Amino acid sequence: MSDGKLVGIVLVSHSAEVAGSVAELAKGLAGGGTRVPVAPAGGTEGGGLGTSAELIAAAAASVDRGAGVAVLTDLGSAVLTVKALLAEGDELPHGTRLVDAPFVEGAVAAVVTAATGADLAAVEAAAAEAYTYRKV
Repeated sequence: MSDGKLVGIVLVSHSAEVAGSVAELAKGLAGGGTRVPVAPAGGTEGGGLGTSAELIAAAAASVDRGAGVAVLTDLGSAVLTVKALLAEGDELPHGTRLVDAPFVEGAVAAVVTAATGADLAAVEAAAAEAYTYRKV
């Protein structure tokens, strides 16, 4: 458990609408999740499809509460953009981690777990565990 600080969640998609909708879904399934800082970072600054380092960095800064930031992505270039930001070292808050998880299920698991006050490692583990969810 963290010391009262909450893990922030950033949802990076190539589409602003997808990122926003997944954030809304995850917060809703976490009982409103108003406690958990969640920010979508979708699309480009001009509203097009793609990813934006600037939008991702701003989203991460906006959810940073001192317990780390879990970043979940949808597709390949979103992953590459986050990895580039992490490699730069000063673009994202200290304790930011790219989480290898399915986008929708992982986001829900991350937000629900963060809402309990869990630390970044537990949030990451819960999101990654979503790969094992069976549907049939």
